[in-house]
Amino acid sequence: MPGAKRTKSSTPTDESRTSRLPRALYEKELFRLQTKLVKLQEWVRAEGERLVVLFEGRDAAGKGSTIKRVTEHLNPRVARIVALPVPTERERTQWYFQRYVEHLPAAGEIVLFDRSWYNRAGIERVMGYCTPDEHERFLRQCPLFERMLVEEGILLRKYWFSVSDAEQEQRFRKRLSDPTRRWKLSAMDLESITRWEAYSRAKDEMFVHTDIPEAPWYVVESDNKRAARINMIAHLLSTVPYGDVRQPDLRLPPRPPSSGYERPPRHLQTYVPDHAAALLNRVRPAP
Repeated sequence: MPGAKRTKSSTPTDESRTSRLPRALYEKELFRLQTKLVKLQEWVRAEGERLVVLFEGRDAAGKGSTIKRVTEHLNPRVARIVALPVPTERERTQWYFQRYVEHLPAAGEIVLFDRSWYNRAGIERVMGYCTPDEHERFLRQCPLFERMLVEEGILLRKYWFSVSDAEQEQRFRKRLSDPTRRWKLSAMDLESITRWEAYSRAKDEMFVHTDIPEAPWYVVESDNKRAARINMIAHLLSTVPYGDVRQPDLRLPPRPPSSGYERPPRHLQTYVPDHAAALLNRVRPAP
């Protein structure tokens, strides 16, 4: 199947970058798009297609939250997320793309890479985790690798989430003070502040070599998270020629009459404590 056709787009205006979608409008449109994602999933499954979506970009650019919205209503047996850890010693001796090939989809599957083989063009390049020769080899091989994926019939989509330095720093500060998101922040993430321009140069060089007609890059302006999610999902749906899949006619059968079954006494089973009731008692006003 041919690669995605690049569509003409205009540079986002300042208003589109800063205007915040009202929550009601955002949630309504998000649900509409998620309904279409379910249709896309069923089409992929029924037609035996293979879809790969790469999520790349700056730290705290909103990749993870967008992936969460994409997969929220999808079947995890069809759509799965791949977020690989640091390579093992054995993996470091393999062909660079080898450990990613292992996670590519089979027929009827969708794979979303939360960071991908482009680690070599970004963090590995900037932090010195690869040699200049390895980086140069990657830039030379990557277009060939992706052309092979597309020629094989894999639907490949690549998204770069762009965030300003000011917005990134603000999100880092929120993570520092939020115990539920503190795990998202590491010393490596903080390095991206002091190496902002180095990452920018690495990204620009990466685009020069890998923004190819068969597998183009699509940039998502993500200072506004709600808009970024809506824009990315709408664009993905517009690039895949999915169609409706006829669903089986399912009807709830009538429940048969009881045949005499009796539930065992409750005291014979171990129940979790009723934390919800205890919580209600704490906030319930005294009589």
